[in-house]
Amino acid sequence: MSTWAIRRQPGRRLGLLALVVLSFLVLRRLDWHNLIPPWLRHRQLGLQAKGQNFMLESSTFWIFGGSVHYFRVPRQYWRDRLLKLKACGLNTLTTYVPWNLHEPERGKFDFSGNLDLEAFIWMAAELGLWVILRPGPYICSEIDLGGLPSWLLQDPDMKLRTTYKGFTEAVDLYFDHLIARVVPLQYKLGGPIIAVQVENEYGSYNKDPAYMPYIKKALEDRGIVELLLTSDNKDGLSKGVVQGVLATINLQSQHELHLLTTFLLNAQTSTLDLVWSCWSALSTMTNQTPGGIQPKMVMEYWTGWFDSWGGPHNILDSSEVLKTVSAIIDAGSSVNLYMFHGGTNFGFINGAMHFNEYKSDVTSYDYDAVLTEAGDYTAKYFKLRDFFGSFSGAPLPSPPDLLPKTAYEPLMPAFYLSLWDALKYMGKPIKSENPVNMENLPVNDGNGQSFGYTLYETTIASSGVLSGLVRDRGQVFVNTVSIGYLDYNKKKIDIPLVQGYTVLRILVENRGRVNYGENINDQRKGLIGDLYLDGSPLKNFRIYSLDMKKSFFQRFTINKWSTVPEVPTFPAFFLGGLSVGPSPSDTFLKLEGWEKGVVFINGLNLGRYWNIGPQETLYLPGAWLDPGINQVIVFEEKMAGPVIQSMETPHLGRNQYIN
Repeated sequence: MSTWAIRRQPGRRLGLLALVVLSFLVLRRLDWHNLIPPWLRHRQLGLQAKGQNFMLESSTFWIFGGSVHYFRVPRQYWRDRLLKLKACGLNTLTTYVPWNLHEPERGKFDFSGNLDLEAFIWMAAELGLWVILRPGPYICSEIDLGGLPSWLLQDPDMKLRTTYKGFTEAVDLYFDHLIARVVPLQYKLGGPIIAVQVENEYGSYNKDPAYMPYIKKALEDRGIVELLLTSDNKDGLSKGVVQGVLATINLQSQHELHLLTTFLLNAQTSTLDLVWSCWSALSTMTNQTPGGIQPKMVMEYWTGWFDSWGGPHNILDSSEVLKTVSAIIDAGSSVNLYMFHGGTNFGFINGAMHFNEYKSDVTSYDYDAVLTEAGDYTAKYFKLRDFFGSFSGAPLPSPPDLLPKTAYEPLMPAFYLSLWDALKYMGKPIKSENPVNMENLPVNDGNGQSFGYTLYETTIASSGVLSGLVRDRGQVFVNTVSIGYLDYNKKKIDIPLVQGYTVLRILVENRGRVNYGENINDQRKGLIGDLYLDGSPLKNFRIYSLDMKKSFFQRFTINKWSTVPEVPTFPAFFLGGLSVGPSPSDTFLKLEGWEKGVVFINGLNLGRYWNIGPQETLYLPGAWLDPGINQVIVFEEKMAGPVIQSMETPHLGRNQYIN
């Protein structure tokens, strides 16, 4: 050891002592005396893998976890959801951390408001819950690009989830900011974090053998000292493991859940035998415990499933959930319920899948989880509460009362602004000889456009066949007349006879970047490459970035709007006021007669609606409403209904039981 290194040690000890003292002061403020012993004398070892068991210090510890994503739940409701988790008999909160929301522009970080990760974790601690953190950088989570920021795709050679220099440099900067916030929240420093996950389901991607060791080292080098975990489905287990990291499993499919239920009934055990044998093999590979034995954990037991536009609402029977959870526990495994509470894909954050065909996720992330999208109890909740309560040794806390729901008076939009009239208030368009994809538009301080719509305009002088690569859905206009769509399935459209020079417009929507699979590097949105008319590339484009952030609408002052005409021109913005009493309550908006668009409440993006279903209502948290008149803006692409209805109950579509 060098002399310089020896001299640094007193400074390190003083720094660690200061951090411990600070942690103690924070703990005193949170009144943790019922959760941990005084001082930190028993916080030395943390969560460990000892033989077949997890140990927290010297005691055997079962992880009974539930997933709640702070970024999908209004901050005002965090405490309600976590109290319900604790009252269900669970002892551990798990959450992902979405890089794309925390660093929306390169080098600009946001950990405020609904993204205040530290406040969420301390709240869990205050309520007596442990935390398993899943910081990514890739998280899947049915969120746009699996939580990776879209500005990474500005690099044409980008290789996501590898040790490609452009990716690791961005990860390093992000982790410098994120992990510095996480370190003081660890168990050994007085916080509630008992384990940290290394990336997410990398075994199913597996593009770079150096990548997972790099992520592990990136966490450890920045001060992560708690137990490290990986998380993979059984087909990815052998490829996702990392030396010195405990492997956990995600149940792969609904078919496997059925097999697990069959196992419980003692009809067959082949699936669980396969899962346990995978674990047994991995325990040796991960070097966690002597003798090749490690604790078992189902990191994600899927309590339901997400929905895609145009499909059914997926549900999973509560009795089957209870049987499967019982089988997992009976097999000696800890478990995390994914999701305990799903919440909502507010704004444009939803992800998509693209295997045989592209399918984007709906706004609701209800997931048919243990709590509903609005935080209400389900049959699953009460069955699981009885089950986990049997392990408690003491009466569970009483479940909190439900938050009230209200059906407000129907809202009839009073004002209107067509998209074509709105363009003159948006400043000068971007001018480019060729189309530019969203991510590479010169907007947002050079970070491109992440979400929303982009409008492309050019001039044509003849009819013909229009073709090009549109991601994800482009509505085509001749002047202001809609003539159809281009998307993944329809790649050509006939342009009718035009007279003289005519404006050709394509309004392209990013419906959600793929969040899982091997094609995440190909998720650039907008017009990709050239746009052709009868095989000849079109030139000289005017491009408008319609990201529809809160600041986007500030340019539309009241004098810019007109009364709603008898026959509106679409696409268009509609403005109205929702009247709310002195105590705002949750409600559900139904846009019957409307076709496809987005709803904004007091400047906040509630999410997308689409009449192809399955989702028929949008969850509107009472926390987003003010007493009195609340501003409602609807951006509608094609057809407006007469009113916007408010309902006390959600309608998420035709149910389909998961097999």
